[in-house]
Amino acid sequence: REPEIYGHWSLEEIDQSLKHLAVELGLSLDAYQSNHEGELIDRIQESEHIDAFLVNAGGLTHSSVSLRDALTGTGKPFVEVHCSNLAAREGFRQRSLLAPVAVGTVQGFGPESYRLGLRALAFELGGRKD
Repeated sequence: REPEIYGHWSLEEIDQSLKHLAVELGLSLDAYQSNHEGELIDRIQESEHIDAFLVNAGGLTHSSVSLRDALTGTGKPFVEVHCSNLAAREGFRQRSLLAPVAVGTVQGFGPESYRLGLRALAFELGGRKD
């Protein structure tokens, strides 16, 4: 997809980078991707062993109340990530249904948004000790 907006890394490269960072942070990481809203919701609802979520919901960010409900229904923290800066995009992309219920949002840093988001989750899970 549009490398000038989303960067040149493949999803596999992003996942591998996150797995290495997770080890450094003392976390375990279970990466999952689907283009199907229902599959994402099922995976979230089957997440007893998961402590938190790092979520790039793509276009579902702007339209999926069901995805939002699934995430909030777990009672677990999540960080929303986007490679692009949503505020600099088209008007319909500037509203996130997830941001108001997320611990935080990291956006606009290309694939590095994922790594920053994972660091934020580690901070959150560690009790926000600074």
